[in-house]
Amino acid sequence: MPRRLVIFDFDGTLADSFPWFIEAFDLAAQRFRFQRPDRRRIDELRDLDARQILARHRIAPWKVPFVAGFLRKEMAREIARISLFPGVGVALETLAARGLQLSMLTSNSYRNVAEVLGPRVKHFSNLECDASLFGKTARLRRLVASSGVPAHEVIFVGDEIRDADAARRVGVAFGAVAWGYTRLQSLAAHDPAVTFASVEELVTKLS
Repeated sequence: MPRRLVIFDFDGTLADSFPWFIEAFDLAAQRFRFQRPDRRRIDELRDLDARQILARHRIAPWKVPFVAGFLRKEMAREIARISLFPGVGVALETLAARGLQLSMLTSNSYRNVAEVLGPRVKHFSNLECDASLFGKTARLRRLVASSGVPAHEVIFVGDEIRDADAARRVGVAFGAVAWGYTRLQSLAAHDPAVTFASVEELVTKLS
């Protein structure tokens, strides 16, 4: 079905930040005194949803906002290490040139997103940043409502199970990317409308 509005997640979908995240998560564990990630079992994290990751590392719910804020600040400090996946810049420019409306929904900060996107930030009509770990549903609903685009013409493209859950609750299609934080085989269990095996497929399957 043709889409008029494409809403992108940022980390793991457009930005290649997973290697940095593992290092920063380790620092957060030391600072906030929760269980550090086992470097030998990192791949197992890529099959878990956010609640399972919190449980595995024994992160108390009250600590979550503080950990998230710490990670955003750490990324701002090391933003030079974060870049778009190869081909993402061209894909965004092509989608915008073909008349698709682009928006962003992310738990990351506007500052970090704008820094990594650079001049390509102009292609986004709306940037919903600083979403809480489990706050994407409300933000996504607001994005869709403010766009004026019918839900059946909207797709939310992401790389995490919480992205799939938010799309389902709002009633929009979910597009799962194969290169992000969560493995595609785990995302496939959440019935994505579209799967993207490569960055190039963002263009061929969305426009």
